[in-house]
Amino acid sequence: MSTAPTVHIDPAAFHADPYPTLAAMRADTPVCFVPELGATLFTRRDDVFREEKRVDLFSSHQPNGLLTKIMGENLMRKDGDAHMRERKALFPALSPRTVRDVLAPQFQSIVQEHIDRLKPQGSCDLVTEFAMPVSADALRLMTGLTNMDAAEMDAASQAMLDAAANYQRDPDVDALGYGYADRVLELIKDKLPELRAKPDLSIISVLDQGGLTLDEIAGNVRVIIGGGQNEPRDAIAGTVWALLTHSDQHQLIRNGTATWQNAFDEYVRLVAPIGMSPRRVARTDDACGVTFEENELIFFMFGSACRDAAHFTNPDRFDLTRDTGPAIPFGAGPHFCAGAAASRSLIAGHALPMLFDQLPDLQLTGDAPFAGWAFRGPLTVPVCWDP
Repeated sequence: MSTAPTVHIDPAAFHADPYPTLAAMRADTPVCFVPELGATLFTRRDDVFREEKRVDLFSSHQPNGLLTKIMGENLMRKDGDAHMRERKALFPALSPRTVRDVLAPQFQSIVQEHIDRLKPQGSCDLVTEFAMPVSADALRLMTGLTNMDAAEMDAASQAMLDAAANYQRDPDVDALGYGYADRVLELIKDKLPELRAKPDLSIISVLDQGGLTLDEIAGNVRVIIGGGQNEPRDAIAGTVWALLTHSDQHQLIRNGTATWQNAFDEYVRLVAPIGMSPRRVARTDDACGVTFEENELIFFMFGSACRDAAHFTNPDRFDLTRDTGPAIPFGAGPHFCAGAAASRSLIAGHALPMLFDQLPDLQLTGDAPFAGWAFRGPLTVPVCWDP
C-alpha cells in the first residue's frame, strides 16, 4: 500500500455527490488512499495532468483490472507501441475530417429525427427520450453496430460501465455486465461479413481493416460503447439542465456573447461525465511525496481536477465566460479521448442548438437528480415546451 494518508468515504454519499469530499481531499490530502475503493486517489489538477503522462510508472496496462475483465483487452488499457497500434487503426473512424465530412451530416439527421418525434408531445424526460436515443443512434452509426437498437446500446453501455466500476463486487452487477459484453461480441461477429464485403469508416470496419483480431475489435468496441454512449447522453441532458437552471448563462448564448461550444466545455468541466481513470503502479517509486508499491491501484480523478480552485474561480459555478482551457475532462496524456471531436460535433454542433431552436419555451418541470463519481450524469431531466 502507498504511504499516502488514509481517507475514508461513505460510498453511498460519494455516489450521490462526490464534490464536497473531493474538495476536502484537494485541500488537505490531495493524494490519499481510500479503503472503500481500494485505491489511492490523485485529486488536484496539476498532479493529475503531470502524473497521467508517466505511463512508465502509472501504467494503463491492468490485466486484472475491472475494465479489462469486463471489456477485454483494449487500447485504453495499453501503453506505448501497443496503444498506438490500435489508436492508429481507430483514427480514420474518428478523425476531425471524418467527423466533419461523414458524421456531422448524419448527426444532424439523427437529432432532427428525434426532435420531430418529440415535438408534438410538449413534454418528455430529456435523458431517456432524447439524449439516450440520440447518443445511441450516433454510436450505432460510428461503431457500425446498426444491428443493435438504441435501447440495447444504452443498456449495454450502462451495464458494462457499472461492472467496470463495481469495486464493491456486487454479483448481480457483474452478471449483467458480462452478459452484455458477450452480446456485443455476438453482434460484431454478425456484422463483420457485411462490413468486409463493403468496408466503410465505421469503427468495426476500420479496426478490421487495420488488422486487429476479433477479440481486439470487441475489446475496443465495448470500451467505446461505454464512453461513447454514457458521455454524450449525460452531457446533452446535463448541459440542457445547466442552461435551463442558469438563465443568465443561456442569455449569453442568445445575445451572441457565448457559444454552444462554450456551454459544452463548461458543463463537462463542471460535471465531467467520465470522472476518473484507473492506473496500475508499474514499479515501486515516489510521486507527489508519496511512495507507491508495484501493482497498487490508483485513480486519476478528472472530475476533481476540473473543479480545482487553483485554476477555476468559483469552481462549483456554471459560468460560460470562464477559461476552460485548464480543464481535463477528456484526459491529458496519450490516452486523451479519441472521440472528443465527435462528441463536440454531436452535442455543441447539433443536439443543443437544434433542441433550443426548435422547442420553443423549453423549461424544466421538476427536479433533475444526478448520481455517480466514476461516471456521472443526470438520472432524469423533465422538461416541457410549447408544441
